Parts: sequence; C-alpha cells; structure tokens
Amino acid sequence: MTHNLPKGQTPAKQLQPGTILIDRYAIQEVVGLGGMGSVYRARDLHFPNVVKLVAVKEMINQAPDPLVRQTIVANFEREANILVTLAHPSIPKIFDYFTHDERSYLVEEFVGGKDLDAVLNESQTYFPEDQVIAWAIQLCDVINYLHTHKPEPIIFRDLKPSNIMVNTHGNIVLVDFGIAKIFKAGQKGTMIGTEGYSPPEQYRGEASPLADLYSLGATLHHLLTRKDPRLEPPFTFAERPIRKYNPAVSPEMELVVNTALQYNPEERFPSAAAMKEALLLVAKKTGALSKVAMQSEPVVKDTAVKPLWSFRCEDEVRGTPAIEGGVLYVGSYDNNLYALNSTSGDFIWKFPTEGGIVSQPLLHEGVVYVGSADRHFYAVSARTGKSLWAYETQGPIRSSPRMAEGHLIIGSDDGYLHAVNPLTNRRIWLVDAGASVRSTPCVSGDYIYFGCESGEVFCIDFRGQTRWRFRAKRAVTASPQVANGVVYFTSLDSTVYALDAKTGWVIWRYRMGKGGISSPCAVDRFIIVGSADENIYCLDTGNAKEVWRFKTEHQVSGSPVIHKDSVYCGSADGKVYCLEYRTGRLRWKFETGGPITGGVAVSNDVLYFGSSDHMVYAIMP
Repeated sequence: MTHNLPKGQTPAKQLQPGTILIDRYAIQEVVGLGGMGSVYRARDLHFPNVVKLVAVKEMINQAPDPLVRQTIVANFEREANILVTLAHPSIPKIFDYFTHDERSYLVEEFVGGKDLDAVLNESQTYFPEDQVIAWAIQLCDVINYLHTHKPEPIIFRDLKPSNIMVNTHGNIVLVDFGIAKIFKAGQKGTMIGTEGYSPPEQYRGEASPLADLYSLGATLHHLLTRKDPRLEPPFTFAERPIRKYNPAVSPEMELVVNTALQYNPEERFPSAAAMKEALLLVAKKTGALSKVAMQSEPVVKDTAVKPLWSFRCEDEVRGTPAIEGGVLYVGSYDNNLYALNSTSGDFIWKFPTEGGIVSQPLLHEGVVYVGSADRHFYAVSARTGKSLWAYETQGPIRSSPRMAEGHLIIGSDDGYLHAVNPLTNRRIWLVDAGASVRSTPCVSGDYIYFGCESGEVFCIDFRGQTRWRFRAKRAVTASPQVANGVVYFTSLDSTVYALDAKTGWVIWRYRMGKGGISSPCAVDRFIIVGSADENIYCLDTGNAKEVWRFKTEHQVSGSPVIHKDSVYCGSADGKVYCLEYRTGRLRWKFETGGPITGGVAVSNDVLYFGSSDHMVYAIMP
C-alpha cells in the first residue's frame, strides 16, 4: 500500500521495525508515506499461530493552528467512521482505531500489490483495452456500492491512480478514504480533490455522486492515453481524444470515457451501475467480455470465507438442500433425510429410508416430500420427521419432486413420470418416457417439461398428455428451465439446447467441450450452465454466443444458482465458486474435502450445500 508525500514536506520520525503498538501490532516496515505520517506493514500479535498482516496508517498532527489541528483529527476520525460501516471486497477492512503517544492510528486490512500510479510509471506501453475494462468494471462496482450505501450515500471524492491498488490477485482495491464524504443533497462542501481528476463542480464545493464518475473517466483516460491530467489544463479532455494517442482503443470505449467526462453532471452516466452496463456492452461488442473473467483471481481469499457451521452425515451428500421456516432439509447416501437448524446446524431429526437420497426435498404445507434409491417416494412430517405415507415406483428415484395443480410430479428409473395425489398418495397418471427419468420436472405455465436417459425431452400438460417431444443425441439428465417462452436444457451429447416452449422447435444449439448434467439457470439475457468439460458457461439467450466461461478444476455437475449479482456453483474439484454473473469474474471460492455434485441453496444471504466429504456446510461470504 503506497502513499505519496507532498512536495516540500518532510515526514515526522518514523516508527522503527520491532516497535509494538498497544501490545498488539508489531511494526515490520514502512510501505508508504502520507502527508501526516507513514503507513506501516505490521503483524497482529493477537493471532500467534498464524501470520496476520495489517496496514497501520499513522496520523501525526503537527499543525500549529489549533483549529487546523482539530479539523485534521476530525477528518482522520471520519475516515475511520466511514470505513467501519463498509463491507466490500474492493475496500480494505478496518480492524482498529486508537491514539498512542499523541499519534492516531488506523489499522486496516493489508493490501499487497501496487497502486495504479506505480503501475503506470513502470509500464512503457499502453495497457490493453481488455485490462482497462476489467479494472473499470470493478471500479464501477465499488463506486456503486458507495453511492448506494445505506443509510446515506458516500462520495469518494478523490478517485485517481494513486488511490487505486492492484492487489496481488490482480484486483482493484480503493485506498485512502481521507476525504470521502457522506452525501447530503443540496449541502455544499469544501473545494477539495486532486487537480486534473476532479470535476468542475467539485471546485465549487458541490460534489455529488456523479463527481466520482468524472474522476473515474479521468483515470481511465490517463490509463488509456498515458497523458497525466495533472500536467494539462483542467477540463480539457475533449482536446486530447483517446484514439489520437492510442488508436488501439475501440470507438465504443472512447465514447464511454467521454460520457463520464462531460462538463455538466447531467450529461454523464446517471449512475455507476449505468456506466458498468455501458462497459459490459463495449466488452461484449469487442469480444473482450470472455477475457474479463480471466483477468482476475479471487478478490476474497479462500481462507476469508469461513463456515457458519458444518454438519457431518454418515456418507456422501450429493443432492441439493431445501430450506423453509428456519430448518434445512437434505438427503444423504447414508439413506437418511436430515432436518437441521439452518442458523446453528443443530440436529433436529432424521428420517431413514432403505437407499441413498440424492433427490432435493420439496416442502409443502408442513410436509417434506423426497425420493430415495429404495424406489419409494416419501411424505414426511416437517415437524416430527415421521412418515406420513410412501409411494412405490419400480425403480430408484433420483429425480426431485415438484408440485403443480395439486399434483406431486416426480420421475423414476422405472421409465415413468409419476403424478401423485399428496393427500391420498394415489397415482393420478403416468407418462411413459421409455427410459429412466432422472431429470427434475420443470413446471412453467400450463406445462411440465422433463428429460430422460434416452435423450428425449417431453412437454406435457397437467393431465399427463404429451404436447410435444424432442430427441437429443444422448441422455438428458438435467432439469429443463423455461424463461421468456424458451426451454433450455443440456444433454450428454455436449449440447445446450434452446427450444420454443410451446412447439418444441429448435431456436439454437450451443456445443460445449463435453456433456452436461447441470441444469441451466436464467438471469437477464443470459443462460448459465456447467459442463463435464470443467467449465461454467454463460451464453447470450438471443444468439447462443458465449459471453464468458470460467474454468474449474474438474467437471461441473451441480446446477448454478443466482443470488443478487452473483452466481454460485459447485464443482467435482470440491469447491464452490462465487462469480459475478455478468462477467464471470471470480469473487471467491470455498474448498471442501470432496466433490460437490449438488446445487447450492440460498436463504437470508447464507449459502447451504453438501459435499462428498459427508459434510453439509453453511457459509456467509
């Protein structure tokens, strides 16, 4: 973490290596100089068994004027107060704030790497547009987080290369919140910022969230042209067109930067989120989007994501949990259906069957429905874990049940899709699929969609009458998904299919490297799905073009799930991955002790999943 000392100012006496502050922070070395003190790398001695490094930012108040001293202290305290309310991977965590020997100290997460100013100085060539877009998207993310912060927005007010770190994973981290300010509409502030990067309204003390977008535009202009705006007359970017200095930049990217740099705030992007969308469109048009995900390693280290709790079963957990009413229900290959407290992981009850359970439980009106490899479909009291009834098929059940029009719908290896009355456990109808039905049925509108091991996909109505069928070249084990009148599914023939949901006509096909048993998920204009070729794919629903792909270390059997702006997906490499769904950029990964073949369930921002290491996990990033 580096900071520059203003010209003509000499630093106060620095702390020496080996100094221990408040019996906790052992100073190792100076890593930067600030206008009022130094920034140190230190070790937190409260963790004797591991080396936990922190950044200790020092404030030595030498101002002779008492009023100025008071203002400096207030600004330093404000930085601490702002940081303590923030939780974002691109903002250093604050751990401590204290005063010692008339010096104030702010203890933050240590960010290894270099600031963009140093990166610029060390580079002799222009940065590739792909790289700048990747950085810009991350900056839009963190700026949007600040601008939408509750209860009040925060304006950074000093966005520039020297305040933007590129950490050791290649990701962006904002540093130095010394002049960041809580935004109040209509309230004027001081004329503060950095000449060349600050917008005209900031010179008038009228900075709004749109001021940060101007500063971001100025930073991107500097990165793309290598023309330092501090050395040019203010507000003259229009006289220095990006492509004049760097013709390799696309016209679309130049337009995005120019929009952010508009003199009048109302002519800029209306928000950081809107600017990010514009950058994504540029990346998509230029082909850079598929590369953006590869620019970055996780912004949160594996060790930073800790389980809230874990529960050990007696055998592998291959299915997806279900959560309702503060209780998690999950099956295991130890033949049991478990009910656990979703907050604490405490055992509530287990229901024994005669076979392994990979089926995801279904909760409905106080009853848990689940299938077992012992050929039975069970109804179990959610409160007591006692059997209410059992329905027998002629084959193991690996499909998960769905409720539709008062029918329980479930597939079986006996080659049939079964509709069962949940009150009487009597069969309502059967659909002969001709091969094992391991696909979980998808209910959409007036129809039910499912696949079978012969490769056929069926569309049926609630009477069990077939409306259409389509044959892939190999088995369809995954559950189809319907979005905007299109049904999507994968097959072991290595293809993702998009069919018209009413007619079954093919709209498009996309070829993966290997087969898929992962069920697709739809979000915005994307379909996201895993493959046995070890990749997670994001496809454009309109034209089947690949938006991005993310490489794991083994086949991806689990189905992706979307929560907020992230996609979560497990892999047979034993890890759950969190990716930003628009770009495929890795945010973090969590490693278990065995392959993950089921999906992730999300409730109240907590992720629940099982692993072949016999464990059920609950984590909150």
